[in-house]
Formats: sequence, C-alpha cells, structure tokens
Amino acid sequence: MPQMAPISWLLLFFIFSFTLVIFNIKNYYCFYYSPLQLTQNININQHKLNWKW
Repeated sequence: MPQMAPISWLLLFFIFSFTLVIFNIKNYYCFYYSPLQLTQNININQHKLNWKW
C-alpha cells in the first residue's frame, strides 16, 4: 500500500482547515438573535455584604 506524499498531507490539511473556517463563519453569521424584550420591570434586591475579617 503506497504512502501519501507530504504535499498531499499538506493539501488535505489546508482543505480541512478551510472547510472548518468556512463552516464556523457560516454558523456564526447564520443566526441573528434579537435582544429579549421584558414585558415587566423586575426589581432585583441587592444585598450588600459587609465582610468582617
């Protein structure tokens, strides 16, 4: 069984890397998430903690 030449491995690496980059770019720009619109105001009570060391 013949071995692959190094240029073929390099070409395969570039093809797979290019495919990965294109796939990630496509997935990143495919969806647009609009910000959530809250129908009511939610009051969050903040408890201040005084640490005594």
